[in-house]
Order: sequence, then C-alpha cells, then structure tokens
Amino acid sequence: MKRRNIFILLAALAPPQVPALAQAPNPPVVQQADFEAARRAILAMAGNYRVRFDMRETTPWREGYTPLEAKTSGGHEVVRVIADTGRFISLQHMLVIAHEGQTHVIKHWRQDWTYEPESVLVYAGPNRWTVAPVPAAARRGAWSQTVWQVDDSPRYGGVGHWTMTGGAPRWQSDWSWRPLARRDAIRSPLYDRYLAINRHSPTPDGGWIHWQDNTKMGTVDGAVVPFVQEIVLNTYRPVADDPAPADRYWAATRDYWAAVRGEWDRVQRDQGGIPIREEAETGTVISGRLLEMGDRIEDGQMQTAAAIAEAQRLIREATARR
Repeated sequence: MKRRNIFILLAALAPPQVPALAQAPNPPVVQQADFEAARRAILAMAGNYRVRFDMRETTPWREGYTPLEAKTSGGHEVVRVIADTGRFISLQHMLVIAHEGQTHVIKHWRQDWTYEPESVLVYAGPNRWTVAPVPAAARRGAWSQTVWQVDDSPRYGGVGHWTMTGGAPRWQSDWSWRPLARRDAIRSPLYDRYLAINRHSPTPDGGWIHWQDNTKMGTVDGAVVPFVQEIVLNTYRPVADDPAPADRYWAATRDYWAAVRGEWDRVQRDQGGIPIREEAETGTVISGRLLEMGDRIEDGQMQTAAAIAEAQRLIREATARR
C-alpha cells in the first residue's frame, strides 16, 4: 500500500487528461517531480521482488551483422537501502538462488543516487572510469545514478530528472558509456562498449521497471561505430518470497563491503577516477576474490578484519598507476 501511495503521489503531477474523443494539439507536458517525490520514488525501489531480465537485439547498424536471439532470465532479488543522508541514497541488490536443495545469495549490483551532483563517475573506455563534472545548469533539480558491479567496482553513471510524462513517472539519464555486460563480454564480440540511455519507473503494483536502450559500439578503422541496437527491460514485481537469506548475508558482510566501497572511493579521490582491468567472466580481474571473501566471512571461515586488509591490498595493487 505504501508504494501504491508513492505512485499516486507522483501521478498527481500529471497534466489534466485529454477527453477520449479530443485530439491533443501538443505532445504531453513533462513535469519535473519535486525533491521529496523523487526521493520517495528512489526509496520505493527497495523491497523483495521477482525480477525478469529481458534482453533483445533489434536493429543492426553494420552490414552483415545478425542480431542475437532474445534472451530472458530471472530470479528472486532483494533490494535494501544501505545509506540515506537525504541528498544521497544507496540501494544494494542481492540475488537469492535455490540450487539442489540449497539457498545461495549472490551480491548483485548497487545503485547510488545523488541530488544535484557536482560530478559523476563515468566509463571512459576499456579499463578506466573518470570523474566528469556536471555543469550547473544540468544538475539543477537533477539526480545522478551511479551503478556499481558485484565487487563494488564502477560500471556506469548518468544524470537525469525524475518527471511525470504522459501520466507515467520516470527517471531518464543522459547518454552515457558503459562496459560490456558479462552476457556479451564472454563472447569476445567485435564491439567493446555500450552507448546507452537508462530509465527507471515505479509501477502501480508496488514494483518498478529498469529500461535500457543500448547501442553496442566498437572500433573499426580507428573510429568508434555502432554495431547493433539492444533493448533491455528488467521488471521487478513484489513477491512474498523469504528475504531472510539475503538479510543474513548482508548482516554478516556489511562491514566488509563498507570497507571495500571505501577503498574504491579512496582510489577515485586520489586518481580522479578508477583504472581497473576488465575481465569477461567476472567484470574485473579481482572481482572473484572479493566476492569469495564475502562468502567466507558469512560461512565463518574468514575474519572480517583479515578480509578487509586483503581486499584493500587487492584494490590498491589492481588500480596502481603504471
């Protein structure tokens, strides 16, 4: 009921409806959500969901390129608020998977939201992310979203506004670069990055959607060119599945992951960005080890302090200037 009220509150920003038989002379009015309405829309993404990932290549932009078959998958995703200072909100995603009678928790992606950001961490090409300033005019009333990978290394960032358009609430990013997702990276394709727009919308049932418009890009004869267009629609529907395994995992590992986030933040401050070598299977070359230590902490096989020290060493060495 709480999330339904959020949708109703945002819907109140919508322009009057045009009678069914009338012809609207102009496109729908876009109205910007105020600060509190936007905050509530972001916080409403926390919850317990059945998620469906739907990925479809559509239009080829290179002669001879054949789009891949559509791919769908899904699972039980638990999203928790791990920080909220008012102008900054951080949401941690965790996948809960049942396999051969056992339940496994996989630390998934993280999304950080900042109101009127002065800068945003963006993908700058293979193996590097950089801090980009946000002009004053662009940040007025805007929220940035920075998405982090499973090991809390960066993935992509963008800036946009929460609005009501044609009766539907949404946040839409500017065009931004992002690295290949694992589903593509493991195929060693000719393209090596995406140029993308990101959208988030709460839905009336208390869930939300994450819609991505990806142009898959690669270098040909020294120029970065498009290969194919992809549409990704991730749908989060509220469920009563037991979130306890995810909450237990987070309770056991949150101090470790807070230290890992802090180390990535230190690199970003010291270097004006984050250089880290990408790896097709895991995202970064140290991702597997960082995740393994989280699992060992939960299982009681490793002390948090020892894992933090090892994680800091791994990040420091993997991001060292060369």
